[in-house]
Amino acid sequence: MSDSDGKKTLGLRGGARPGNVKQSFSHGRTKNVVVETKRKRVVVPKPGASKPSGGAAPSGDPSRRPAGISDAEMNRRLKALQAAKAREAEEAERREAEEKARAEERERRRAEQEAKEREQREAEEKARQKAEEEERKQKEAEEAAQRAAAEAAAAKEAPKAKAPAASKPAPAETPRKADREQRQTRGKGRDDGRRSGKLTLNQALSGGEGGRQRSMASMKRKQERARQKAMGGSVEREKVIREVQLPEAIVVSELANRMAERVADVVKSLMNMGMMVTQNQTIDADTAELIIEEFGHKVVRVSDADVEDVISDVEDRDEDLQPRPPVITIMGHVDHGKTSLLDAIRDAKVVAGEAGGITQHIGAYQVQTNDGTTLTFLDTPGHAAFTSMRSRGAQVTDIVVLVVAADDAVMPQTVEAINHAKAAGVPMIVAINKIDKPDANPDKVRTDLLQHEIVVEKMSGEVQDVEVSAITGQGLDDLLEAIALQAEILELKANPNRAAQGAVIEAQLDVGRGPVATVLVEKGTLRQGDIFVVGEQYGKVRALINDKGERVQEAGPSVPVEVLGLNGTPEAGDVLNVTETEAQAREIAEYRAQVAKDKRAAAGAATTLEQLMQKAKEDENVAELPILVKADVQGSAEAIVQAMEKIGNDEVRVRVLHSGVGAITETDIGLAEASGAPVFGFNVRANASARNTANQKGVEIRYYSVIYDLVDDVKAAASGLLSAEIREKFIGYAEIKEVFKVTGVGKVAGCLVTEGVARRSAGVRLLRDNVVIHEGTLKTLKRFKDEVAEVQSGQECGMAFENYDDIRPGDVIEIFEREEVTRTLD
Repeated sequence: MSDSDGKKTLGLRGGARPGNVKQSFSHGRTKNVVVETKRKRVVVPKPGASKPSGGAAPSGDPSRRPAGISDAEMNRRLKALQAAKAREAEEAERREAEEKARAEERERRRAEQEAKEREQREAEEKARQKAEEEERKQKEAEEAAQRAAAEAAAAKEAPKAKAPAASKPAPAETPRKADREQRQTRGKGRDDGRRSGKLTLNQALSGGEGGRQRSMASMKRKQERARQKAMGGSVEREKVIREVQLPEAIVVSELANRMAERVADVVKSLMNMGMMVTQNQTIDADTAELIIEEFGHKVVRVSDADVEDVISDVEDRDEDLQPRPPVITIMGHVDHGKTSLLDAIRDAKVVAGEAGGITQHIGAYQVQTNDGTTLTFLDTPGHAAFTSMRSRGAQVTDIVVLVVAADDAVMPQTVEAINHAKAAGVPMIVAINKIDKPDANPDKVRTDLLQHEIVVEKMSGEVQDVEVSAITGQGLDDLLEAIALQAEILELKANPNRAAQGAVIEAQLDVGRGPVATVLVEKGTLRQGDIFVVGEQYGKVRALINDKGERVQEAGPSVPVEVLGLNGTPEAGDVLNVTETEAQAREIAEYRAQVAKDKRAAAGAATTLEQLMQKAKEDENVAELPILVKADVQGSAEAIVQAMEKIGNDEVRVRVLHSGVGAITETDIGLAEASGAPVFGFNVRANASARNTANQKGVEIRYYSVIYDLVDDVKAAASGLLSAEIREKFIGYAEIKEVFKVTGVGKVAGCLVTEGVARRSAGVRLLRDNVVIHEGTLKTLKRFKDEVAEVQSGQECGMAFENYDDIRPGDVIEIFEREEVTRTLD
């Protein structure tokens, strides 16, 4: 098809300028198109038209003006047209100036790039010429030496030769011929590893000829050898003797890396020793030590436990030590008035917050005396199940206050507390409590203490004894004075300006706050943001809360605080240490967890087959009662497990399948169903999904708030003596919507009954985040202004607790009734 193809272009006659445009397409195809350019006729008024005279029209020819347009309108249109033309001219000039500036900038950059490339080529050419010159000089020196040796040999054999004339031209011909061959072959057969020609993208990606490329370090070593060779020095480098840290087991490749030797050489050396290993296999420390000595390096034996060296205890200098408050632990038998005595000192009501009026957690408090002295008190439980809690209390304390009731004398847990104090090596002060009772006999207490090697001052001994009454406040000042005197004798000091170290008094998993540890700081100052490791857990201090519930920025020596920010719940009694980096803390925690895991595995693997068979034969006639235990804090769970282990005989025993901290979950219900075990909740509750699952699968959940009841029930179940049992039946739940203060009554909770029914005669518990806060009875149950016996589900009512006011919106009230149920043991 031709360009014109015999066709005419479309358009108006005259004023058109035809032309050809060549269009390009893919695959090399082109096409010629006939186009035409048309001029736009612009009407410019005549010069005389803008000056109207008399009544004449502004435009030159009124007949050519559009109909209905006045002279003023025509003038405005002409002015707008002229302004548009002026703007077009300015735009064109500006575009030309910008295009010119861009072209100049491109030319400048191109010139700079060419200059840079030219300088680079010249530098490369100079380097190449210098290298060739050095190589040529070196070869000429070698050839000169060879010629000298050849002439000497020829001079020795000249007398023996028969035709000396024929051999004369040879020495002169040889060097010229060698130079000529050298010039011809120069650049063709070089073996200096240089690349000839340009480096293309394909060569760079595929590795040149397709072979494996040398590393950057290898190229540097090669250049170093070439430079030393050119300077006439020795090519062989001096061997570097290294100190190689050797753990108990090491991978072959890691060993080669630490020695800075080739992996192939290390594997070869091991094969020569008769060990057929690869670079990914692990060898023991003794074998690795032989290899290190064979390569001429020094061995430094290290252990995995060396990760804990970063928290090694450093002795503080005397000038850095500052006085610190004493830590006083109150110990003694249950119900001898330890917490009530601390209440009287603190002027608070701590005992009201404990179920059954007994202490089941270690409480840590700070008390400010009248003379400004700060004392830190630890209140430990007195029940037999809380032995380990009392032991921890004695380990972190400076002074032990042994509380003995004047009407009850020395009891088993009193003796146990004495033994803990003696084992810890701390001084003791005997507080003879309940002195206000009519049957109080403090002299009997002093006499009973003599049997346990406790001689009080009244019996001519060294142990201070004070007669006190938590009810009337008698002797409290004397007790504080005795504590202050004992602390002054001890001269307690610590360095606050160092990394903090402390002991975990108690730990729990709190809903909403995560793992929380109650820590007593012993040395240094614990600050918000510090990174720490505690037992098998680590973390960063997100918040510090003191004993009054206030957030603080730091805690010094002898200050108890709640620490938030752990990655897991630590064990009570673990030591907290602050580290520099999170990596150190994580490494130490992982090492401790691995050690504990290995220890458990070793304990399980140590049993032989015969021992397993013997144990199975013994267990045939032993009935087991499997249980699951969930508690609110770590110490309570530990105490319950220890108490369960002591229950049983040759015929029956209790087996704790699982114990933990926090609310009862669906996972616990699933484990209980699989093993046919009941679930015991100590001061915790099951969440809604767990309750539904337990109802569907028939898993029994029992709630306790006093450890006596739990231990007694388990004993009764294990022994089969299950007579009439007091069982709790939940009849309803109510949610607190608002709290009101009523004169003469106290705080009244405005509640909505969400499940079941609320009865005036029933027992109630106050739950906060599924944890029991208070258990007691109702003071009042009102519907509007009337006192009622019961309130149905979905109705609103007002409730007030007997002797308890700490209620908040969002708390849940659990209403239950106790009934007697006859149980039988299958």
